[in-house]
Amino acid sequence: DVQLQASGGGLVQAGGSLRLSCAASGFAFDDYVIGWFRQAPGLKREVVSSINYNDGNTYYADSLEDQFTISRDKGKKLVYLQMDSLQPEDTAIYYCAAVRYGSGPYVPREDWQFDTWGQGTQVTVSS
Repeated sequence: DVQLQASGGGLVQAGGSLRLSCAASGFAFDDYVIGWFRQAPGLKREVVSSINYNDGNTYYADSLEDQFTISRDKGKKLVYLQMDSLQPEDTAIYYCAAVRYGSGPYVPREDWQFDTWGQGTQVTVSS
């Protein structure tokens, strides 16, 4: 059974930080691109960032590149999303997703490109 597990969400005050983790079960991240997406209440799901697990190439949404950092730990088989300077508008459910993809400069970043999704982790930022 192929699954993704996102964790690390919680309640944080404005200006604080959180680090989300994404783990896979039933498959390995090798040859996959892992993406982080978020969906706030009443809003459309949007991409935050994605990373090619093999070569480390990354993509960031334009407005989030200075605030969020995506990374992977091949030893722990995890993908992280470090979120700094969090603001109430960052409140959302954060999802990790995966798609099998080769190496190269282009990194998938549209939600329709990803075919495996985790259950999401809630991030709430209080003012």
